[in-house]
Amino acid sequence: MILGRDIGIDLGTTSVLISTRGKGVIMREPAVVAMDRNTGRLLNVGMAAQRMLGRTPGNIVAIRPMSGGAISDYDMTERMLKEFVRKALSFSLLKPRIIISIPSGITEVEERAVIDAGVAAGARKVYLMEAPLAAAIGAGLEITKPDGHMVIDIGGGTTDVAVLSLSGVVQSESIKAGGEAFDDALIKYIKRKHDVLIGETTAEEVKKGIGCVFPRPESVAVEVKGRCLHTGLPKVVAVSTTDILEAFQELTERIVEAVHSVLESTPPELVSDISANGIIMTGGNCLLWGFDKLISSRTNIATHTADDADLCVANGLGKALNWIGDMTEGTINLARRKQMRI
Repeated sequence: MILGRDIGIDLGTTSVLISTRGKGVIMREPAVVAMDRNTGRLLNVGMAAQRMLGRTPGNIVAIRPMSGGAISDYDMTERMLKEFVRKALSFSLLKPRIIISIPSGITEVEERAVIDAGVAAGARKVYLMEAPLAAAIGAGLEITKPDGHMVIDIGGGTTDVAVLSLSGVVQSESIKAGGEAFDDALIKYIKRKHDVLIGETTAEEVKKGIGCVFPRPESVAVEVKGRCLHTGLPKVVAVSTTDILEAFQELTERIVEAVHSVLESTPPELVSDISANGIIMTGGNCLLWGFDKLISSRTNIATHTADDADLCVANGLGKALNWIGDMTEGTINLARRKQMRI
């Protein structure tokens, strides 16, 4: 459409997804920017920049401008968003209206930074939607009725636990325990146990390959290549699912505690609804083996992983574009009532 299109942006710590009305997700790119340190010139964004992580000469730096679900480098985030919006929309006469997802626990200052970055990237108007709310819509939950639903959204930088009812967030908690934290935990564990240092990319590959947060019926092991801290030479070590379970234990406990905390502060009627409806897990990192089993065993509530869990937030934003005219611009604060009507 030449006149202009509205888009939804799942602005994640590790990846950015863009969706449109009717088409769903049209673009998915890593949230990485590569720039020339000397000139400040933007060299690459997305996949091309990610391939440079840990492999750049002194004058080129590849960075993630998002950290823990919030903007850590405003200038780079703005330039990255501008490039992604341009690629997603090609040519249009009107600037688009944009809905951007944010973690539940974001501060008003951080919200304002997201809005400013969206406007600077070329938006006519910017609307914010909390990630668990978008994830629930994307997972197909009926959240417009006075019926309680719990969503656990485990993204790249944060884990959002929220209870939803009547198209709004009733109770929520956001902790900085996402995919990046799992990667870091694995790097530290292998360093501590084997005196071998591995890179972020290797850690992510191992996590995706044999990562688990609940005991598997059979133990599996893979060989991992890294640098020996004693000799400085390459070294190969075996890492098993039991090792990964131990490496991830502290993080999974924090997530379980956040779930318990939200349930404890939720009105009893909604807890009863959640017990009947079950808990829905979304976000790419909820796909770690056994996450639904872990939550179910610790809460005694049936827990399910949503279809296309890693796309739920982006798909929810795409569906939310249908009622963008009813949404309120500007920052949203959990203390205020939602004015959005679904």
